[in-house]
Amino acid sequence: MKTYNRFLLVIILFLAPFSVSAWSAIGHRIVGQIAENHLTGKARKAVISILGTESLAMASNWGDFIKSDSRYDSLYNWHFVNLPAGLNKDGVFSYLETEKEPNVYNKSLEMIRILKSKQSSLDQRKFALRMLVHMVGDLNQPMHTARKEDLGGNKVYVTWFGEKSNLHRVWDDQLIDYQKLSYTEFVEAIDFPTKQDLILS
Repeated sequence: MKTYNRFLLVIILFLAPFSVSAWSAIGHRIVGQIAENHLTGKARKAVISILGTESLAMASNWGDFIKSDSRYDSLYNWHFVNLPAGLNKDGVFSYLETEKEPNVYNKSLEMIRILKSKQSSLDQRKFALRMLVHMVGDLNQPMHTARKEDLGGNKVYVTWFGEKSNLHRVWDDQLIDYQKLSYTEFVEAIDFPTKQDLILS
């Protein structure tokens, strides 16, 4: 139980703003790799017991890979949360605690409960870990925690270096693609957390 708690704390570390804020496939891999870089020995063993040889970087995109499988259509809302306009920090927390519709926040908490439960099967824990790593990445993409009215920035049209685009696409893909770096190169460039960035357990 303690091992999972430490691992989950490292993952939740990425709920705070970090140096990467755009989440294409590469963006999700960056989140997964940084999380893996900061696992304790016990947490690493726990991850291996769930994922085997699959890294957190590779597991991080599973939540998007399954979108093409109609069996997972019910997970559509798990990738974002629509926040009402005008909320301060306390208002956001209050809204998140009371919102009952499935969203990235309350489903992340559900995945944590599955990982902590001794009754969870290996398949349940594998699903929960893959989805949690993915959803933590989604939570850090500002357009995944945005307004329903503009579809998370999809209706906010912009021009990106002469190309018609939208705000969501710029955050999701174009900011990272513009750098022309692999996810490992990104991690090498940005993975320098301060003591305040790290959650100590």
